[in-house]
Amino acid sequence: MPRGQHNPAIDRIVADVLRKFPDHPAKSLARKLVAETNGALNLEQARTKIRRTLGQSGSRQRPHATMARPARLPGQGVAMPASKAEPWTPHVVDVVGRIGILSDVHVPYHDEVALRAAVDRLAAEKIDALVLNGDIADFYAISRWEKDPTKRDFKGELAAIREFIAWIRWSFPEVPIVYKAGNHEERWNHWLWQHAPEIADEPMMSLVAWLQLDKHGVELVEDQRPIMLGKLPVLHGHELPKGLAAPVNVARGAFLRTLTSVLVGHSHRSSGHAESDMWHAETFCWSTGCLCDLTPEYARINRWNHGAAIVTVFDDGEYEVHNFRIAHGKVRSS
Repeated sequence: MPRGQHNPAIDRIVADVLRKFPDHPAKSLARKLVAETNGALNLEQARTKIRRTLGQSGSRQRPHATMARPARLPGQGVAMPASKAEPWTPHVVDVVGRIGILSDVHVPYHDEVALRAAVDRLAAEKIDALVLNGDIADFYAISRWEKDPTKRDFKGELAAIREFIAWIRWSFPEVPIVYKAGNHEERWNHWLWQHAPEIADEPMMSLVAWLQLDKHGVELVEDQRPIMLGKLPVLHGHELPKGLAAPVNVARGAFLRTLTSVLVGHSHRSSGHAESDMWHAETFCWSTGCLCDLTPEYARINRWNHGAAIVTVFDDGEYEVHNFRIAHGKVRSS
């Protein structure tokens, strides 16, 4: 190509190469340009073209540069790309005192007697905060599993969940309430991503909006973030690594997956497990029972039990856990 001659097709290729590799040095870009033009430019022509486009071929040509960038030092290499990783941090419940834990209610498939017994117990203990630890809603109608068409009533499910949120706030009018999304709540985002991706990120499409959580002062925790009650991490349970066989003792399974003290729900079974290291530093894990129907159509026979928990957090962050069962509507100590 004669000196100074412009070829629109070549110019477009130059622009494409620079957009794809904005941090590469001019020599490296020139080699890519030679390849992209199938040899229409030799290496020196390609390098000149790149330098002129970047405004690096002298002060007289700089005003005509179309994709100017600062000159690089000799030998300066390719920059590391910016990371898109986002921080994953715990949600801290900054409360000293008694904190109630309710998990796996699965509205509208809840057990009214067990739920009433659990809430009455938390009220009697005068809790200072409440954690709704996942799967409070069932979201049956939008699950990916095979569904009975006679039971698909998503509007009815939403209405029932909103009624539950209003009732739980009425039951505990003064305390902070934190709602941690479980795997059943995650069905909402998954359904949106599949059926309405164009509006999935609209605030009005969020669970906060659809469940009217702001109206009742309920804070939602998503992204599988742990909740910290003092020094105790609380997970719903579906966040734990998969691949290990389902343990006989759910709490021991939680220990094997986290190697730390933790309280989980998700498995619908009350359990506890202690471990000590060689210095006799103790780690203790708990799993809480559920508050849903114990004989759903997809698991008529199971080992579930009703239950809930109260975590007492002290000034230094230490804690005590009372993990209680509920049988026939009565609270039983674990």
